[in-house]
Amino acid sequence: MRKSLLASALVAASLTAGIASPALASGSGHGDERGRGPSFTFALLGDTPYGPAQEAAFPNLVKDINSDKDVKLVLHAGDVKSGSTSCDDAHLTATQKQYQTFEDPFVLTPGDNDWTDCHRKAAGGFLPTERLEAVRRIFYPVPGRTLGRHPMRVETQAYDRRHRDYVENTLFTEKDVVFAAVHVVGSVNDLAPWDQLPGGDRPELRLAEYEARKAAALAWIDHAFDTARRTHAPGVLLLMQAEPTATQGFTEIRERIVQRSRAYGKPVLLVHGDEHIQEVEPNYAGVPNLTRLETFGDTASQWLRVTVKPKSPEVFSWEQRTVPAA
Repeated sequence: MRKSLLASALVAASLTAGIASPALASGSGHGDERGRGPSFTFALLGDTPYGPAQEAAFPNLVKDINSDKDVKLVLHAGDVKSGSTSCDDAHLTATQKQYQTFEDPFVLTPGDNDWTDCHRKAAGGFLPTERLEAVRRIFYPVPGRTLGRHPMRVETQAYDRRHRDYVENTLFTEKDVVFAAVHVVGSVNDLAPWDQLPGGDRPELRLAEYEARKAAALAWIDHAFDTARRTHAPGVLLLMQAEPTATQGFTEIRERIVQRSRAYGKPVLLVHGDEHIQEVEPNYAGVPNLTRLETFGDTASQWLRVTVKPKSPEVFSWEQRTVPAA
């Protein structure tokens, strides 16, 4: 194996939070290398691949990331396809197979194109909750285990009997920094009507999905910060698809992140995609230690190379990377 990473299962954290954690699947077998060196580097993607051209170019993106010997992990901020392409199993499975070609562990949080927007006629006119079940089945086949050729063990919220459906909400630590993927999506976090379904929207089902997922997200955010506080973590990274703006669908999640980040006092990096504009916003929501980082989107030729240095004041730093022409 060219590179390796072993994430802690955080079983003690699970028990503290009232989560019953079963034995995790075995890791890559190279965990003895974990912790060597003062820093840790990962690749950050989002909203890719979109359409046939990006699907064809995606192997070059994988090759570029795989060739970077410092990269130990790949994070994807959601949207495995465009909103106008099919949400059927065949398409999702083909994309999952592309993600499996990354040498390193691959961590994904779902996006709205992956299930919420599947009611659109161009996407197949699927019932979104049925497609969410498909996303979980295809992209999270083994609870507590990532994708990638050399997967790693992670803690999953599915261990919590209160939120057992949320296998996609995951948590791990590296260099003592806490990483948490939280399922928060665009399309007003699924409050946008499913108005292209045959027969129209299903508001009761849609709102029930929203409320349950919001409760899980709030609990997982708390769990991430509780873990960080208990372990004296030097930083926290939250990964979600949509920016939690001060608008309908996101207000409570935003307030919880702001509250917990301010109380935590150490660097917090809020990573998301969705808007397809790579940008950075320090002092996010007026919190000095909270930074918003949006990754590239709608491209298979650019990615962010993020480095974690737990002993540095800022903990997180990043640089833009462009895939060399084939």
